[in-house]
Amino acid sequence: MDATRVGALLDDRKFDLRLTLVAGKKGLTRKISSSRIQKPGLVLAGFMEYLHKERIQVFGNTEMSYLATLPRDGSVDVLRRFFAQDIACLVVTKGLPIPPELVAAAEEAGVPVLQTSHLSSTFIESVQSYLEDILAPSTSMHGVLLDVFGVGILLLGKSGIGKSEIALDLVMRGHRLVADDIVDVKRKSADSVYGTGSEIIKHHMEIRGLGIINIKDLFGVASIRERKKIEIVLELVEWDPHVEYDRLGVEEKKFKILDAEIPMLIVPVRPGRNMTTIVEVAARNHLLKLQGHHSAKEFQERLNRAIALAPGGRGTEIDVE
Repeated sequence: MDATRVGALLDDRKFDLRLTLVAGKKGLTRKISSSRIQKPGLVLAGFMEYLHKERIQVFGNTEMSYLATLPRDGSVDVLRRFFAQDIACLVVTKGLPIPPELVAAAEEAGVPVLQTSHLSSTFIESVQSYLEDILAPSTSMHGVLLDVFGVGILLLGKSGIGKSEIALDLVMRGHRLVADDIVDVKRKSADSVYGTGSEIIKHHMEIRGLGIINIKDLFGVASIRERKKIEIVLELVEWDPHVEYDRLGVEEKKFKILDAEIPMLIVPVRPGRNMTTIVEVAARNHLLKLQGHHSAKEFQERLNRAIALAPGGRGTEIDVE
């Protein structure tokens, strides 16, 4: 999302912002497009060069004390010039009393003034977390997201290939479901994306022949997870005898989600293959790689050393990629 409305701050319950509207109701549709916060400081003294209009402006004890030192006419003039900069909104922290001249200037400019009981530092930390979450690039994907041994695995594949059945089997083995069918994805940084379940179908799963089931109700709260970082994309494809699938695991494919590259595995599905076990082993192998052990590459290195040391094979290497 590129921006959010100021009014959305008042609706939040997840980040405990504790905001109430004091003035400027008609400006609640103004946009906030940055997750960074600004304490105006020198702006009130007339230095407007580094005022960032797209950010939430915060008045704490310092700003309110400064205004209190000014004569009433001077305070009114300062506040009118400040609100005339077309800022997104102003938040007054610590539940500090808000003088009537501030309310009048905000109403005149149509700028929302909000108040919170939080200390400035606490509020800034909370609202930055809120804005980073709400403004993060996002998309929705068709798939199943699971937490397997602490590894976030996104199962992809065409409808009917068995994603939900594999997920159900994994849940019965003690792993956790994050989302089935629709996965809402947000990018938190350049190389990390997180998935959650859609609010409408969260904790539910569709199993053909059974219909819609509620995983949380059937298996308990320990069987579900609200959000998980996607660490592996595992695409299920129908087995094709004419396709040469990766048999060594040296080549590392990547799947791009919101410009973040995620390790990808393509796993063929056919009768007799225990797909649940394969998913579990993929998670264990990923954890092993994080510890610096790449089984396929280590095997390749041992094989090359053995060939190089064999009679007549000195200096020869084999590339198994």
